[in-house]
Amino acid sequence: MEIWINPACSKCRGALTLLDAEGADYTVRRYLEDVPGEDEIRAVLDRLGLEPWDITRTQEAAAKELGLKDWPREESARDRWIAALAAHPKLIQRPIITADDGSALVARTEEAVREALSRSR
Repeated sequence: MEIWINPACSKCRGALTLLDAEGADYTVRRYLEDVPGEDEIRAVLDRLGLEPWDITRTQEAAAKELGLKDWPREESARDRWIAALAAHPKLIQRPIITADDGSALVARTEEAVREALSRSR
């Protein structure tokens, strides 16, 4: 299991605390430093079963600068969204846990972290 985190994020710290309390075996990826490329983002989106706009933090300054709220949310714009996430990783919702069963979750709640744990055991 891998968890994409921003150490400054309270939701990420909470997820790590729960993973540690449960004795989970996981790898931390500080995705602002170890930025995922477009292909990695596509793979995680496939595992999540989501579209790029579903995991975009639209209130971030970079989102406002790019005018993301006006971008179309349709298949023809998918690559543009993915490129924006790769170029501006701060826009990626966090934490994201890739479970051992091949799935992934945006783990912003304790329930989601526990679901990821259940998928990795």
